[in-house]
Amino acid sequence: MDANGYLKQMLEKNASDLYFKANTLPYYRVNNKLIPALDSKLQAKDVERLIDSILTDEQKKHLQLTKELDSAYSISGVGRFRFNVYFQRGTMAITFRSIKTDIPSFEELNLPVEVMKDLSSQQRGLILVTGHAGSGKSTTIAAMIDYINKNFQKHIITIEDPVEFVHTDDKSIISQREVGSDTMSFDHALRHIIRQSPDIIFVGEMRDITTMQTAIMAAETGHLVLSTLHTIDTTQTVDRIINFFPSHTHKQTRMQLSLLLKGVVSMRLVPRVDKEGRVPACEVMLSTPTVKKMIAEANTDKLISVIEEGKLFGMQSFNQALVDWLDKSIIDKDVALNYASNPDELALRLKEILPGSGNHAM
Repeated sequence: MDANGYLKQMLEKNASDLYFKANTLPYYRVNNKLIPALDSKLQAKDVERLIDSILTDEQKKHLQLTKELDSAYSISGVGRFRFNVYFQRGTMAITFRSIKTDIPSFEELNLPVEVMKDLSSQQRGLILVTGHAGSGKSTTIAAMIDYINKNFQKHIITIEDPVEFVHTDDKSIISQREVGSDTMSFDHALRHIIRQSPDIIFVGEMRDITTMQTAIMAAETGHLVLSTLHTIDTTQTVDRIINFFPSHTHKQTRMQLSLLLKGVVSMRLVPRVDKEGRVPACEVMLSTPTVKKMIAEANTDKLISVIEEGKLFGMQSFNQALVDWLDKSIIDKDVALNYASNPDELALRLKEILPGSGNHAM
């Protein structure tokens, strides 16, 4: 089977990822479980031939030079895929990820709708969507951009590596720039972006201090900046940003962040028990006066309490999100405890909700 055949089968199986590595079976990832795509192993030459068939000459040169390649691949009438090629033990390997061509709404993604609409309607500042790889960050950002595109007249510029969801202008103008083909780097694109007169800037990922500094500067000059980080919760997100910078600038950075940060949405995809699939458990932190004070005064360890007490404003902790899904019988107690930030605290909370019961919303 060629690459297109595997990718078509990937969509038929509703798989999120597809893995090829020398001397092993290819695997699909379906609902976070690895399923073999073949009964026999692929040899190094088979994997190399498959990779070679989807790369341009320029991409092949880049791969040989850097030993890494991020890009996207489309099959007309079938779908679009993000991929990463790398070397391991001297042989080539590749991971594909399926990119939905239709951009889902907040409702379809089971996100907290009103909070997401409110964040997407901000005029300026910094909004971050965080979580580990495959937690739904890119899809959430795409839904935010799509919401803005359908409801507001804005100039949106995205800087991505690679471009994933392809947006079509509606009420807004959207310019999508891919690192490597449209610009040299995130930093290079951001240094010139102000002259392109954007209202909203999406930076695919905050990878280094230079990108972070430039993004903060863009937010300070009156733009709305959206980006992602590979952090597990809101508290770690704030600390990670601060620690990007030298220690002697931390006080200043905390003050900047307290003024600029409009919200953090941290994602975890949790297996459903009512049917196949997963739902997002979201920790949401919003820019309230108390949150600003905690950030400015370096009291990030107290943020989780502020978040849990701020449900009226739309905030919620992971544990609160998990309890909500339990109440709706979408997940079960074991799943909730497995994905909780603090399983002991969640277990105690469940006992308080249903005294003497070993289960909740079962």
